[in-house]
Amino acid sequence: MNHLMNTYARLPVAFVTGKGAQLFDAHGQAYLDSVSGIAVCNLGHAHPAVAEAICEQSHKLIHTSNLYSIDLQEALADKLIQHSHMDRVFFSNSGAEANEAALKIARKYGNDRGIQNGKVIVMENSFHGRTLLTLSATGNEKVHAGFAPLVDSFIRVPFNDLEAIRAHSTNPQVVAILVEPVQGEGGVFIPADDYLTHIRDICDANEWLMMIDEVQTGVGRTGKWFAHQHANIVPDVMTLAKALGNGFPIGACLAKGKAAEVFAPGNHGTTFGGNPLACATALAVINTLEKSNLIEQAALNGAVIVQRFKEALANIPGVKEIRGKGYMIGIQLDRPCGDLVKMALEKHLLINVTRGDTIRLLPPLIMNNEQTNELVEKLTQLVTNFYQ
Repeated sequence: MNHLMNTYARLPVAFVTGKGAQLFDAHGQAYLDSVSGIAVCNLGHAHPAVAEAICEQSHKLIHTSNLYSIDLQEALADKLIQHSHMDRVFFSNSGAEANEAALKIARKYGNDRGIQNGKVIVMENSFHGRTLLTLSATGNEKVHAGFAPLVDSFIRVPFNDLEAIRAHSTNPQVVAILVEPVQGEGGVFIPADDYLTHIRDICDANEWLMMIDEVQTGVGRTGKWFAHQHANIVPDVMTLAKALGNGFPIGACLAKGKAAEVFAPGNHGTTFGGNPLACATALAVINTLEKSNLIEQAALNGAVIVQRFKEALANIPGVKEIRGKGYMIGIQLDRPCGDLVKMALEKHLLINVTRGDTIRLLPPLIMNNEQTNELVEKLTQLVTNFYQ
């Protein structure tokens, strides 16, 4: 009897080992992983630097408490500040927790200015987590179903629509905007190049906090350390998780300027967040990326992969659009295509389908040329067969 709660429609495979861009089942069969644990394992599986850091730190000290100073936490914060140009960091265990922290900053920022239950502008088709607060911020009715009443702190507008945001400039209840630089769960939707730049200007003009959810896009996924850096702006708040620990649970909420000074002792906390083991692991991830050109290569290789798919699938009318930013790639079809996930699994290829009609590819940044060719060739054949 399976005693797990029924929260996932799991695929009929279990992996026992991994190496690089491959996973291996109990029979030793290899699968090419183009999901990366949903944008988590940017360095692939069983990366030696990450494994060594976990092993070495686990023999020293796993957990103390945030009641005490943690040198590794401070070192990791320094690294993140160096690459983000933010001011302060709060460490958590997940992306949802990081977004909870950001939304609490927005709420207290409003309260400190005399605004009770300040509103945060969020986007349709967005995803920010599954806690009651973050699912309320999420723009997906399927995520909301069964959990009403939602938290009444959000104003929802269409993604990539600046005028819809500007329409709320006279609303005295608004305190912040929360936006993904690329909508991942929503189908790999990429806004106009100047979208974030204009949001930055709107926030400055209205004294709102600009909060960017980089949980899926951060730590190199789009070809920059953080996806908002493509727009040459700096937010007031940024959230991270997923790739920060390459599979080890860790999240982070970074803040700058006025947002960085909102919390005081007692306003927020965590038991496990930022413990020595988590921070040693994340430091190994950051140090590995710093010593490599993986992030720069993600920008170049991602564009090449998108172009190859556009050429290979050009004669299939059912392929509506192919979108990509670095190693975030979406292939939108004209119909539901969830069956492709099992079809790909039979070919030993791991893919993901999101919003029902979009193949989402999130390969590890370490995927080599031979594996990239395998991904393009196998998936092209699968889509072709899907329409026959």
